[in-house]
Amino acid sequence: MYHQQDSHQEIRDAIRALCAEFPSEYFRRIDEQRGYPEKFVEALTHAGWLAALIPQEYGGSGLGLTEASVIMEEINRSGGNSGACHGQMYNMGTLLRHGSEQQKRDYLPKIASGELRLQSMAVTEPTTGTDTTKIKTTAVKKGDRYVVNGQKVWISRVQHSDLMILLARTTPLSEVTKKSEGMSIFIVDLKDAIGKGLSVQPILNMVNHETNELFFENLEIPAENLIGEEGKGFKYILDGLNAERTLIAAECIGDGYWFIDKVTRYVNERVVFGRPIGQNQGVQFPIAKAYVNIEAANLMRYKACELFDARKPCGTEANMAKMLAADASWEAANACLQFHGGFGFASEYDVERKFRETRLYQVAPISTNLILSYVAEHVLGLPRSF
Repeated sequence: MYHQQDSHQEIRDAIRALCAEFPSEYFRRIDEQRGYPEKFVEALTHAGWLAALIPQEYGGSGLGLTEASVIMEEINRSGGNSGACHGQMYNMGTLLRHGSEQQKRDYLPKIASGELRLQSMAVTEPTTGTDTTKIKTTAVKKGDRYVVNGQKVWISRVQHSDLMILLARTTPLSEVTKKSEGMSIFIVDLKDAIGKGLSVQPILNMVNHETNELFFENLEIPAENLIGEEGKGFKYILDGLNAERTLIAAECIGDGYWFIDKVTRYVNERVVFGRPIGQNQGVQFPIAKAYVNIEAANLMRYKACELFDARKPCGTEANMAKMLAADASWEAANACLQFHGGFGFASEYDVERKFRETRLYQVAPISTNLILSYVAEHVLGLPRSF
């Protein structure tokens, strides 16, 4: 079997050891029940892995995005799904970079310990999708409070979170000079909000991924829950989106390696017409090609991490890493399912579960076409297409 050379072997070994306590049967059962891997997330939290990006002064590990990405990759490579908990790792970045010292002291140590979960970020809306500047959810200041009205959709992990980052318009679109201005971010205490102006409607979907539609009706948020300056929220969330895309690239790479490991084992052992099916080039080539593409995507992931950790612009690399990794994992998933034949569709092989999970990343958190249009406009200097 091939071996990956990497300088983060200690982290990999530790995550693999933790994941070994949660075998495929565990995730299969959770998937069947449409449940949440509570014990797994608790184990990760208590071991400090989800606080990787929180500085030591606030109770975290103070690691870089590179190390954080290795953690996410190994969870998926071990047969798990980081989608249940990756928000806890990167959503706090907005607070860390743009919150006041008081906000950071109030929240970050509790997020690091797992006492508070900040797993949710509410940006997307039903009528705007990727066109974030057109969001209609408003936050109007009244005395020492903001009153929020509107709707959000595809908001993950609300039911397994204590806090949520919310993007809302504080100045109407018609009154700003640039459409990216006039939006602000808030930290929402979900215990105080749900049932008191915020209602949550779960959306059943193809993957066992807890996601929801949110309805805000005169929800009151204390003014001190505004993060940074009013009107600059869109700029603030962009940093965090680069971290999210790079971490999701790493998760796809973990999935890709899982599919390659699984299918190479299977085609070596599966004998049809008196020989292992892995001896046929028609089987070998799609697997080998997917592996080549995973390795290439992996390099772009490390490049994006390196730039992010050096605090350099990395939007292009984060987007490209996410697209390359999602494409490569989906290619590996198809080869793995195809060469397992009928067994690929059987739940007990875990291929169909991982197949569904990795397919999501063609669409979320940003679709492939949006990445291509970003590269066309911002890198190649082609005319803006929308």
